[in-house]
Amino acid sequence: MLGRFSKIIGLEVEIRMPDSVKAMGPAVYIANHQNNYDLFTISGAVPKNTVSVGKKSLKWIPFFGQMYWLTGNILIDRKNSSKAMNTIAVTAAKIREKKLSVWLFPEGTRSNGRGLLPFKTGAFRTAVQADVPIVPVCVSNLHGVIKLNRWNNGKMIIEFQEPIELDCDKRESIRLLAQKTHGRMLKRINEISHEVGTELPQANK
Repeated sequence: MLGRFSKIIGLEVEIRMPDSVKAMGPAVYIANHQNNYDLFTISGAVPKNTVSVGKKSLKWIPFFGQMYWLTGNILIDRKNSSKAMNTIAVTAAKIREKKLSVWLFPEGTRSNGRGLLPFKTGAFRTAVQADVPIVPVCVSNLHGVIKLNRWNNGKMIIEFQEPIELDCDKRESIRLLAQKTHGRMLKRINEISHEVGTELPQANK
């Protein structure tokens, strides 16, 4: 429902998903997190039976918070370090038990024009514990693109990449895998951003 708001803010969203992703079961999807407009763009690309992990405080946001909580998304207490440490295990258990997929932002925060920030390893560790693949999702740059005083804010691309199976070697080098995945995603984000004419900041080229 929220994904439909992209038309209201004058943005055309093209979603590209390979057949290998369409036909797969539970997975951990990882995407670049740019700004508050992600709520109205990325939402339209989230596959069925996929939930996300958010701050516990989100449920107090009028309307959105209640909808977010009631639709089965996972809420965590980031201020409580002991609970946060258990988030990976809890998320992996939900993936296994309920056959769900999880959508995560490995940067851990919105980039707000700073390009693709370094990845944390939580999403990759979650995939290992749940024994499911990682699916990178590259979203073209949106920073400074949307002007609410105009009807046409151009086009953005949300592109799903081929699944990454976590074999034994990769299980032993999660941090290296996160770094390599970051590099591949950054390259593709630059390419699709150039395609629609919304270049990333110079530092991330």
